[in-house]
Amino acid sequence: MRRREFITLIGGAAALSALPRAAAALDYPTRPVHWIVGFPPGGATDILARLMGQWLSERLGQSFVIDNRPGAGSNIGTEAVAHAPADGYTLLLISAAQPINATLYEHLGYNLVRDIAPVASISSEPNLMVVHPSVPATNVAEFIAYAKANPGKLTMASSGNGTIVHISGEMFKMMTGVSMLHVPYRGAGPAVVDLMAGQVQVMFATMPSSIEYVRAGKLRALAVTSATRSAALPDVPTVAETVPGYEATAVYGCGAPKNTPAEIVDKLNREINAILGDAKVKARLADLGGTALAGSPADYGKLLAETTAKWAKVIRAANIKVD
Repeated sequence: MRRREFITLIGGAAALSALPRAAAALDYPTRPVHWIVGFPPGGATDILARLMGQWLSERLGQSFVIDNRPGAGSNIGTEAVAHAPADGYTLLLISAAQPINATLYEHLGYNLVRDIAPVASISSEPNLMVVHPSVPATNVAEFIAYAKANPGKLTMASSGNGTIVHISGEMFKMMTGVSMLHVPYRGAGPAVVDLMAGQVQVMFATMPSSIEYVRAGKLRALAVTSATRSAALPDVPTVAETVPGYEATAVYGCGAPKNTPAEIVDKLNREINAILGDAKVKARLADLGGTALAGSPADYGKLLAETTAKWAKVIRAANIKVD
């Protein structure tokens, strides 16, 4: 066989082998897709997953079923996705938890970089420093003064040990020298409920889990944790306006088991980016305190790596441990 004929034959065989994958991507999804959330209903990841799942269902004609797998700071849900079939029918809502856990836990049943394929970033959201209305502080400076005058009296709720809600609070304690007792919960939802009931006094809550209660007057917002003010609450200052250099932002996105066909990853990425380009979607995300964050799978992979490195420095500096 001539060399040119051999090369043509090999090229044709490769093209034929790619046809089933391309066809699968063209038809995908042909059945419901399970989108795993590593936290209970009511928290930021759950709220965002349900919104994105609804929008994707409308565009792709199949149900995106939100599957809550709470526990171990989202590790249970993440490990389930890491070990799931790489066929596009199991997805992961990635929050700040996974990049944090890469350093926080010494022994994990998965490796974020090795086992989870980045599909698409979705949004960037600051946390919100909120207090129960009984706390005699209307801004960050007054809060610091009150906390220092009453060391150990204030309790700080979080959505769990090592979550971004917890780390945001620990960073605040470290940078201001205040003393607060950390009270971890199994998710943002239960923590916010107890905060409104006055069982705890302060929380560096996710925007989606707390902003409506701020607007309703059930919680008082002292500051946002981003470097700049949030369009959702433009009158609320940043923590950095009182504590220079403070910044804590959560990035949310979609992941899939490693080796999920590139054609399916690319299709999901295109659909998610199309959704994020819709003015109504941007407005809804902004209403929840977030900013749409479209990009390629490679862009999201780079962002995950950078975020993991950032939180590693905070965790080590604050000597944060999980029980």
